[in-house]
Amino acid sequence: MKGFFSFMEKHFVPVAARIGSQRHLVAIRDGFVGIMPLILAGSFAVLLNQTVFKWIPVLGTLTAINGNVWWGTFAVMSLLIAFSVGYNLAKGYGSDALAAGVISAAAFLVVTPQAHGDAGWGYIHWGYLNATGLFTAIIVAIIATEIFVRLMKKNIVIKMPDNVPPAVGRAFAAVIPGLIAVYVLGILAFLISKLGGTSLYDLVLNLIQKPLQGFSQGVLSAMFFAMLINLFWFFGLHGANIMDPIMNTLYLPALEANASAIQQGLQAPNVVTRVFFDAYVHLGGSGATLALILAIFIASKRRKDYRTIAKLGTPAGIFQINEPIIFGLPIVLNPILFIPFIIVPGVLTFIAYVATASGLVPPTYVVMPWTTPVGIGGFLATGGDIRGGLLALVNFIVAVMIYLPFVILADKMVRGEHDTEKGKSTAE
Repeated sequence: MKGFFSFMEKHFVPVAARIGSQRHLVAIRDGFVGIMPLILAGSFAVLLNQTVFKWIPVLGTLTAINGNVWWGTFAVMSLLIAFSVGYNLAKGYGSDALAAGVISAAAFLVVTPQAHGDAGWGYIHWGYLNATGLFTAIIVAIIATEIFVRLMKKNIVIKMPDNVPPAVGRAFAAVIPGLIAVYVLGILAFLISKLGGTSLYDLVLNLIQKPLQGFSQGVLSAMFFAMLINLFWFFGLHGANIMDPIMNTLYLPALEANASAIQQGLQAPNVVTRVFFDAYVHLGGSGATLALILAIFIASKRRKDYRTIAKLGTPAGIFQINEPIIFGLPIVLNPILFIPFIIVPGVLTFIAYVATASGLVPPTYVVMPWTTPVGIGGFLATGGDIRGGLLALVNFIVAVMIYLPFVILADKMVRGEHDTEKGKSTAE
């Protein structure tokens, strides 16, 4: 075990740290964080239409209000993320973030097909703007922003006199870089259309997004991602932040597809979504550490340090915040807790996957704040279905049972060390 830890610290941790600070991945992560209020608003609108407005018929006439909210949030998610990623990437470079965000959004529209079905040129179907265009939006935002930032740094700009207001000066400075960035994407989309008979949007969707999303819906891949987050945490790296760009890119479209299907009265197509993990796996935070806290209260008699940290970490753990446990217990580089901390998310993912795929529990389709307590999150994520809450509680009990033997082992090790020290004192 010691050799394994040494190997991982030498080879895995430096690579993981570089990934966690990689400029483009950080921009994608922060881009999703930036549009989260709108995702929550759209999800809340779907939830209201499927619960309260359905249960109380007199409110049925107001469903159009929630439909409008959904239309301005979930239905245009890719357009929002194009702006947000471009903004955050330029901000990371120290360049004009607002201009880059606007240019990225425009570039995304430039490569988006402007015809659908019987509708001719000049019509943009909302299906191109929702989560199915997420990969295209991210790629376009990165390309457009890279072009924009590099030209700005090379000072290929229109310079205005010093007495011009700063906002006007920045706007004119962005003209040439923005013009070139938009035209590069426009030419690329044109060439793909003429030479390949398809659009950049369809090319990315069919060659990149659909295969990756299909892979991500498998139980093994879902278990792998859930366990990998904890592996990062074990070495003191923020696993959730490192994996957020990947998790959001793969599983937010699945969530939006479920929400759109439910909104239209259809069957939700995906088992695993972004909130699937928050509702059923991250119970008290990554590694279901709220279950570890309960296991400590149940079985730890001699580890006063464990019990003290558990008491301090309980309030935060109830709201899915587990840094006090991760770094205070600590779990980081703790050889006793390594095994349960890594396998718990895999086991919980498997149980939740089977329960959802078999129809015992409905699919998740509602975004709730990640700080939502255990059970309530599962209830809300499934649109107010009690089975979602019960599944979360079952998973919580399973996590407690997995942690218990290792908490008992840690307790026995302290007792053994105490007895050894006592024997030495007696001999002296």
